[in-house]
Amino acid sequence: MMVESSGVAAQGVTDIQETDPGTNYHPAGGPGGGSKPTVYSFPMVRESDMGAEMQQEVVELCGIACERHASNNENAAKAIKEEMDRKYGNSWHVVVGEGFGFEVSYEVSTLLYMFFAGNLAVCVWKCS
Repeated sequence: MMVESSGVAAQGVTDIQETDPGTNYHPAGGPGGGSKPTVYSFPMVRESDMGAEMQQEVVELCGIACERHASNNENAAKAIKEEMDRKYGNSWHVVVGEGFGFEVSYEVSTLLYMFFAGNLAVCVWKCS
């Protein structure tokens, strides 16, 4: 998914390229041993340039939305976007799913890329 940002670069837009590497688990006993994977059930932030307070609020919001809409990632993304637009102004974008890559242009201090409940990834960013 790509968002074009014509004329926005002068206003502090940054580019990022990430691919879900599927590395949010380690074999039991740590990276070197065991045969059963340990799946994390807590939110794990992979990349963020948000302030600490905003990041914490967005991680909580994403967790709640993903739990409420566990069987429908589209509804989880819609719920997160609507709340972000209401709370932090318009032009927020959200992707929820497994095994996706992305390249986006975004406003500085508005990107969050996290994993929730194992392999479920959430990417939230603002681009106006």
